[in-house]
Amino acid sequence: MTHQRLPISIQDFEMIRNGNFYYVDKTPLIRRLVENGNHYFLSRPRRFGKSLLVDTIGALFAGQETLFKGLDIHQHWDWSVTHPVVRISFDRKYDLPEDIEQNLNNQLDLIAHSAGLKCVCNKGAAPERLQCLLYHLHYKTGQRVAVLVDEYDKPILDVIRDPEQARANREYLCSFYGIIKGSAKYVCFVFITGVSMFSKISLFSDLNNLKDISLDPRFATICGYTDTDLDTVFAPKLKSLDRNEIRTWYNGYSWLGEERVYNPFDVLLLFDERKFKPYWFRTGSPRFLFETMQGKSVNPLELEGRWTDETLVSKFEINDIEVEALLFQTGYLTIVDERSDGFDTLYKLDYPNQEVQISLNRGLLQYLGKPMKEAANEGRDLCALLTTNDFEGFMETLKAYLASIPYQWHTTGNLPRYEAWYASLLHMSFRAIGVDVRSEDPSSHGRADMVVLTGGQVFIFEFKMSETADKTEAALETAIAQMRERGYNEKYQDRKEPIHLIAIACGCEDRTLLDIRVESAG
Repeated sequence: MTHQRLPISIQDFEMIRNGNFYYVDKTPLIRRLVENGNHYFLSRPRRFGKSLLVDTIGALFAGQETLFKGLDIHQHWDWSVTHPVVRISFDRKYDLPEDIEQNLNNQLDLIAHSAGLKCVCNKGAAPERLQCLLYHLHYKTGQRVAVLVDEYDKPILDVIRDPEQARANREYLCSFYGIIKGSAKYVCFVFITGVSMFSKISLFSDLNNLKDISLDPRFATICGYTDTDLDTVFAPKLKSLDRNEIRTWYNGYSWLGEERVYNPFDVLLLFDERKFKPYWFRTGSPRFLFETMQGKSVNPLELEGRWTDETLVSKFEINDIEVEALLFQTGYLTIVDERSDGFDTLYKLDYPNQEVQISLNRGLLQYLGKPMKEAANEGRDLCALLTTNDFEGFMETLKAYLASIPYQWHTTGNLPRYEAWYASLLHMSFRAIGVDVRSEDPSSHGRADMVVLTGGQVFIFEFKMSETADKTEAALETAIAQMRERGYNEKYQDRKEPIHLIAIACGCEDRTLLDIRVESAG
């Protein structure tokens, strides 16, 4: 028997099942979907297996029984009944509404041709042609139609920097999706996927019977791989790879289920190349995220441990994109905790894993003018100076490093406090090389600006503004006294490691670092 192959970038269920590829059985969750409803919406980040899931559902309704032999759903499905399937996939660039119309017409032509309806429904705009196609498929086969839409939001996201064009594309899609509900008597099942969660009001106003399962714990693992999947399905590929390192690098995505999941794209490429790399991150382009953060004056320090409510996590509108929604829905942050607050549910967001943590911070620094390699090298230099307790060298290196980065976040919004800017840049520098750094670290009496754990030592930072250079000493004394009085070091005493209190004075007038003071605290 030939060795199983890795299904890298393969989204065709039939090809995977007939081609001796590894396959993680998602049919138990698909069965639960079908048994509990018939109109669904699912949001997941890019390269998380949405297209393969859609293709699997399509093969199921089409009655391709041989493909499902050995899978969970095989013994639970009525194979004597088959349904026509209309699958729409937005997989190209859509700059103009006419691009959507042309592409949809091509897809509808292919579906009609394969169903023997070549000369039927070949006139009119795509929404009217879809309505006609659903009608004739139903009456030709005697069965209702399964409608599957993959990457429903891509025509909007492609032009998201052009709000006017994005709205035009949205309005066109709204009219197209509205046909599905209007043809309910011909439709048995609807499944729509995408990256973003545009509200039903703005995009699905005429398809308001969709059940959003994006944050439904029952379907949290319907896309992605779990630890169990890796340890069973991919067990032969784990040889010579550090299992904990795989988990640290790539696991951690959560949609409120009991298990966290891996991005399949990362795992498959790791098993193929046998090297730990930011495979998923390199395929994206987060510049729009950085631009949005700057426009809304979101300090990079605020990305981690960010509490938000369900409304902000799911709010994605062309004219008002919430940073929380953008970070979460695109996969740069994930849910790490939740709590009730009266009638509301709050979610805590943080990096899902080391890949995203390191890569996103390097990307932010690059956006601010630091090449990724240079940012990583300077981060390592700063870390090495701390580890050797060369605090003067650390101060001079940090000063030169920060002076080379423009104050982009200072020019907009409500972030005039330069100590927050300096702290965020230092934070990103350490995050960019994977150092354990904790910002706004809570203690029983307050919050330390930053704590860095590296080289078997603990470094506690406090940044203070100095209005003029002659007030630097007073600012440093205040910072050191504050750290001691509030006992920032106490929570780290049990580590039995050297603890250093580091006060850094920031200048208001010249917008630079002025001086540093370090005291031992254990």
